[in-house]
Amino acid sequence: MSAPRKMFIKTFGCQMNVYDSERMTQALAARGFAETEVMEDADLIVLNTCHIREKAAEKVYSDLGRIRKLKQQRAAEGKDTVVTVAGCVAQAEGAEIARRAPVVDIVVGPQSYHRLGELLARSTVGARSIVETGFPEVDKFASLPQRATGKSPAAFLTVQEGCDKFCTFCVVPYTRGAEFSRPVADIEAEARQLARDGVRELTLLGQNVNAYHGAGRDGSSWSLARLIDQLADIEGIERLRYTTSHPRDLTDDLIEVHRRQPKLMPYLHLPVQSGADRILAAMNRRHTIGDYLSLVDRLRWARPDLALSTDIIVGFPGETEADFQASLDIVERVGFAQAYTFKYSARPGTPAATMPGQVAEDVKIDRLHRLQAALNQAQTLFNSHCVGRTLPVLFDRKGRKPGQLIGRSPYLQAVHAEADFSLFGRLLAVEIRSAGPNSLAGVIVQDGGTAQRSDASGDGCARLGLEDSEPAFFRRPAN
Repeated sequence: MSAPRKMFIKTFGCQMNVYDSERMTQALAARGFAETEVMEDADLIVLNTCHIREKAAEKVYSDLGRIRKLKQQRAAEGKDTVVTVAGCVAQAEGAEIARRAPVVDIVVGPQSYHRLGELLARSTVGARSIVETGFPEVDKFASLPQRATGKSPAAFLTVQEGCDKFCTFCVVPYTRGAEFSRPVADIEAEARQLARDGVRELTLLGQNVNAYHGAGRDGSSWSLARLIDQLADIEGIERLRYTTSHPRDLTDDLIEVHRRQPKLMPYLHLPVQSGADRILAAMNRRHTIGDYLSLVDRLRWARPDLALSTDIIVGFPGETEADFQASLDIVERVGFAQAYTFKYSARPGTPAATMPGQVAEDVKIDRLHRLQAALNQAQTLFNSHCVGRTLPVLFDRKGRKPGQLIGRSPYLQAVHAEADFSLFGRLLAVEIRSAGPNSLAGVIVQDGGTAQRSDASGDGCARLGLEDSEPAFFRRPAN
């Protein structure tokens, strides 16, 4: 029997790409490929790309330059190497990739990667690149093999793709297409398989996940809140999360499920993008700062132990110093536990790319540094208030030190603790002893699974032992 061909997949960008890479790996395994972590050993190299920022796209071309030399070296040894660019850069740039980087054999978009095996069968190394960037009507998920899991107790599960919002800075509607929600039955079947394989925490993914409107078993359209309740009933699933949300689609029933569903973690990523209404309007975000703050208050009234993270862009066209100050003000007002910050990056084909008032690069850099300083302070403060608490932690990977495991708190913080590897995959109560800017450290005190699920009152504070004397991000707002 001949040895299996080897594949190397490098993933850029968001959690959705992580999920897609996993699914590509499984689909290719069915065609005789074995995964390798050494690019030099690979017969197939796949770059699963992100197009959100210019820097991410240019990184792909930089990698392709190195891969060209590797492909030449392997050819001199009599070895063929198929190079594939997948993901959102592939979708956005298509044939331009083949023109700019002739080393590429296959270009395949995020809606067509289920056809990668077929494209490989058609490809011939050294021939003209195959470009597959259409939006096929067939459901790609139905064309993929049954989900197989790795060894992690936490997994991503795509439930929704695409976006209909058309924010003026964003390429997602052009690279991922219109909003599509997977049927409830398909999601539930995948989740049950994951649970049987030892997964205990699911993160539901979508470009605009809270716009989920998949077909239920009864034929009606289900909301994300109803889907969460359905998945919470699966034996073995102890934790649920979802990302990424749009404020316009944060519905009443979704706020309510945060209040009453103990398996839904008290952590929500809710991008605000800017603190200035004028800039939000130019971004076509369709919400105001007043709308956003009202949502924050309603969420914290429903679940006072809820932590929020966000996305903020600096240097959007037309942004003044006063507009930027408004973004700093929103950071202080909300007290984000974590945030992702970006300099505005013009993406070809988006309306913002040609707007007047493009902000100078040095101004964007200065504002980004100032914003990050404020957010780092907020994150450090949040982490410091976890010291002395006992939090349920799901241990999902080895630490750097011998005898150490790392897990995630309900707030998605990395938590380090001394632990035997036999505790890998366990949900345990950890007393937090110290906090850094990006992680916590603690001591395991007991099995934390039942403690996390014991609150039947629906009061989020009771779940994690929080009191009304806590700082703003742990307090129920006044009526």
